Amino acid sequence: MKTFFLVTIPRVLLGVIFLISAVDGFWWLATGMNLIHPPTSPRGVVFETALQDSGFLWPFLKAVNLTGALSLIANVVPAFGLALIAPVMAVIVLFHATINPQGLPVAVILVVLGSMLVWAYRDRYAALFR
Repeated sequence: MKTFFLVTIPRVLLGVIFLISAVDGFWWLATGMNLIHPPTSPRGVVFETALQDSGFLWPFLKAVNLTGALSLIANVVPAFGLALIAPVMAVIVLFHATINPQGLPVAVILVVLGSMLVWAYRDRYAALFR
């Protein structure tokens, strides 16, 4: 039961968050419109638009989101899925801390869920620090 609350729930929640992000990003690529668009500051819109207009970074980012999300949700190499999305989470946290503070609650949720999973999978990451 302890594993369920400390690993399974954070794993699935984080996977769903990144799955929604990936679907929304691919929807934008296909239609030019977002399915979901949380409140974003003017500087945040400029940043997101630059990523989208780059022509390569947005699809790559959404592919990474999708791969990490499916890995977490399906519980297939979830430590790898978390490692894939960790840099994306770092950018999201910095983005909300510096450019779009109204999104800080989302950043806090990502930090909490990600930290719980890093702790749960710490044995799988141990070799990286030897």
